[in-house]
Amino acid sequence: MAPTQAALGISTSHVEELLARPLLDLVFEAAGVHREHHAPNRVQCAQLLNVKTGGCPEDCGYCSQSAFNKTGLVKEELLQVDHVLREARQAKEGGADRFCMGAAWRDVKDGPEFDRVCEMVRGVKDLGLETCVTLGMLNNGQAAKLKGAGLDYYNHNLDTGRSHYGEVTSTRNYDERLQTLENVREAGLSVCCGGILGLGEGRYARAELLAELANLEPQPESVPINELVPVEGTPMESNEKVDWTELVRVIAAARILMPHAYVRLSAGRTEMTEEGQAMCFLAGANSIFVGESLLTTPNPTPGSDAALFAKLDIQPLISE
Repeated sequence: MAPTQAALGISTSHVEELLARPLLDLVFEAAGVHREHHAPNRVQCAQLLNVKTGGCPEDCGYCSQSAFNKTGLVKEELLQVDHVLREARQAKEGGADRFCMGAAWRDVKDGPEFDRVCEMVRGVKDLGLETCVTLGMLNNGQAAKLKGAGLDYYNHNLDTGRSHYGEVTSTRNYDERLQTLENVREAGLSVCCGGILGLGEGRYARAELLAELANLEPQPESVPINELVPVEGTPMESNEKVDWTELVRVIAAARILMPHAYVRLSAGRTEMTEEGQAMCFLAGANSIFVGESLLTTPNPTPGSDAALFAKLDIQPLISE
């Protein structure tokens, strides 16, 4: 299993202290760490496509795609490869350099559909894009097969801290998530792993999440920080919105704890002001999702992102 917090020395209490620091002091330190390891005015742009929508057998309380939640989402079958490659070409033309594909599965099943996903990965890689998929839990052999198809990143979020995880879902446990991350690592894939703010958690659970991520060895190369987008028909549709300053704190702490990672400002940007997003970039966020949707939730329009980048003199970062 993955190393414990004690094994690598970053405790939850240490992260709690980090999150409790005066906000501007925390952002100032994070900005320094960011500039030491990254180009400060460059932000990577990724695009995410739902390649299989709805009908997931997990009961995650935030998710529109769960079969347990009555959100009105229409279940769709796995897309064909040519459809995905058309979307990937358009994403590249729009400035994305990483293309991510998500399927609403609990875990990967060997067979024709998984083979089709591997074909998607090969095709996207041939277009010159970084490749990422999120397919749920997978075993060593499946991770190796994805690596052989040309996959760069595997996304598998922990969502929240261990103490709060049972309030989010009951159909999987935390250690199953960590086992998939270990399988991904053993296959030689890069890890994309983060969480969601606004699931009813307190600051302690956020500190737990960050400590868990920072203690992974090696640390994740990509850390998406999402804010809950409440969806009608889910148990969390009425959750209280997280204050923007708390999002900045988590991004700043993630940058300090994981200095080499892409810290991705992910879901929830449609509800953020330009000033709030700018503060997140200052605090160390250096990756966003572009395109008009994130799986089934809205995303800022390409025009608004371009306008914000122009105001901040930010240029898209092209991965080497």
